Amino acid sequence: MRRIITTVALLGLVTGAFAQDVNKLIKQDDVDRIIKTLSADDMQGRATFTPGIEKAAQFIEGEFKQAGLVPLAGNKDFRQNFTMASVTPGSTTITINGKSISPDSMMVSTSAPKASFSNIKDVEIVRITADKNFRTEAGNYGRSGKKLLILVDPKFAANIRQRRGSVMQIKDDQVLIYVVGNFGDVTSLNVNYTADVKHQPLFNVAGMIPGKSRPDEYVVFSGHYDHLGIVKGARVMQGDSIANGADDDASGTTAVITLAKYFKKLNNNERTIIFVAFCAEEIGECGSAHFAQTVDPAKVMAMFNIEMIGKQAKWGANSALITGYERSDFGPILQRNLEGTDFKFYPDPYIKENLFYRSDNASLARVGVPAHTISTDQIDSDKLYHTVKDEYSSLDVSNITATIRAIALSSRTIVSGKDTPTRIPKLEQ
Repeated sequence: MRRIITTVALLGLVTGAFAQDVNKLIKQDDVDRIIKTLSADDMQGRATFTPGIEKAAQFIEGEFKQAGLVPLAGNKDFRQNFTMASVTPGSTTITINGKSISPDSMMVSTSAPKASFSNIKDVEIVRITADKNFRTEAGNYGRSGKKLLILVDPKFAANIRQRRGSVMQIKDDQVLIYVVGNFGDVTSLNVNYTADVKHQPLFNVAGMIPGKSRPDEYVVFSGHYDHLGIVKGARVMQGDSIANGADDDASGTTAVITLAKYFKKLNNNERTIIFVAFCAEEIGECGSAHFAQTVDPAKVMAMFNIEMIGKQAKWGANSALITGYERSDFGPILQRNLEGTDFKFYPDPYIKENLFYRSDNASLARVGVPAHTISTDQIDSDKLYHTVKDEYSSLDVSNITATIRAIALSSRTIVSGKDTPTRIPKLEQ
């Protein structure tokens, strides 16, 4: 019994020492400075392919350089460059069962400049019904490599309008034909489509701290630095057209930058730590999809993806959710490392929202990495999500700071190599 009491006391002292370090090294005023900069109006909402996203990237690069990170292996700087096809639709006509489809009720996705079909047997017919999650289903079809006629429930008409004219991850020979409406048996199909296709540059911003004894084992901390940019029409509110994306996801990017500084100051990581701000999450998780192709998933021991930590979670202060909690022992490991603190991680309560496959962790989870998203957002009631009101003034910076400190503390045995979360079964498409 005396030994047990002594061990418990020592654990308390260790946790206390780490807590002192984290409070000393992660300062709220620096967190405030970073997120205020990333969510400012002069970033123009950080939309993909805009001057605002370039300005944000330059700021993040400067922070990584100041922290003392080094570029990823094979990169000359902190940019992980690649290109994607940006598509501006030209003319599109679609006829199903002899009936012409309204332009507002259809969309063709392909990175080819034109596509035509006159035989229903040339495509596979699938459906996105009202009970499905549109974003998840569309993402799965986008990775299928197939030519598909996708019949979409009218509930998702707005989703089709938002996606029209976008960045394409799919191959030139893949074609996705989205049509909104209730259809019975489809016996005939005629499609003629043209578009202006330009291959434009995209870039993740990534740096690392090489591991001391396990340099070929990686722990990833990530967030996405893009958002919606300058919006039009119904999204303009009280004369404000800039969707600043303060919570979504300047808060997560701020965490990544802050954690990079923290771990570099500690300088005791046995595993290599990669810090990455992903681009183009809002238009299909393009940045994380590219990143997943550049690393060996077997070498990635864990991924801490941080998304929307700008306000208190449903359980109040000192709490956050972990998506896919039941898929690995990632969450229990983190919670053990927080013994002696007030902070608690909870399983994601918003199961219907399918959050596990709606953020950048999904790109690595699909290939078996224990990759999870940490968030405090109450997604089922968040009225600021994807609006121009997601601004710095709406944030709780103390909540952001507390969550970052908790992530720092909770990750320490994974960074040191003492703990390795169980792997997630690869997603079969």
